[in-house]
Amino acid sequence: MGAAAAAAAAESLRGLIQAQGSARMVLAAAPSQLHTLAALSVAEGIDWSRVEAFHMDEYVGLPPETEQRFGGWLRRHFTDKVRLHVIDPDGGADPAPEAARYAELVTAAPIDMVLAGIGVNGHLAFNEPPADFTTSDVVQVVALDDTSRMQQVDEGLFPELDSVPTHAWTLTVPFLLSAREIFCMVSGAAKREAVRRTLAGPVDPAVPATALHTHPRTRLFVDQEASR
Repeated sequence: MGAAAAAAAAESLRGLIQAQGSARMVLAAAPSQLHTLAALSVAEGIDWSRVEAFHMDEYVGLPPETEQRFGGWLRRHFTDKVRLHVIDPDGGADPAPEAARYAELVTAAPIDMVLAGIGVNGHLAFNEPPADFTTSDVVQVVALDDTSRMQQVDEGLFPELDSVPTHAWTLTVPFLLSAREIFCMVSGAAKREAVRRTLAGPVDPAVPATALHTHPRTRLFVDQEASR
């Protein structure tokens, strides 16, 4: 799954850089993205100096050195050649002003590509159900659903539920859908029901990932465990 998704994303990136000289992408930071990011980071023919990257969500209240922060996770698991902009780079930022700062940064030019995943409860980024499909906000501060917080524990990212932050910054669904193309990677049996509801159900804020149906250039990659 990761190799297939990375090959498709690499092909697109090479075309974008050739056509317009640069590319801007949004990245999810999660175990389901690991194989895709690893393969993409070593793909041939990509001039990473011409790529600007952003991550799509971040916990509120975690110090910058905390290993669970998504910005740090991407620096560890993706190429260090890319220009990566992160939410709350210094830690301890006031959530509302930081949302405004990051929104200005990420909207400075169009986003060409999003690499996303789907949460156990169908969340897209940290847009929890019921998600806001009509907001004009680019970044929101959201309360995290306990299902999403427990997912972080189940994936080994936190030792217990009480240690998982209760709030996060997230890029909104409408902003993610403004990207030129979206690649969505989902793996593991725990995501099987979320994949089924995303594919089979109507576009519904109760399953935020169903918003992907409205985007003309979305590709979904799932492994066998998530698709059975």
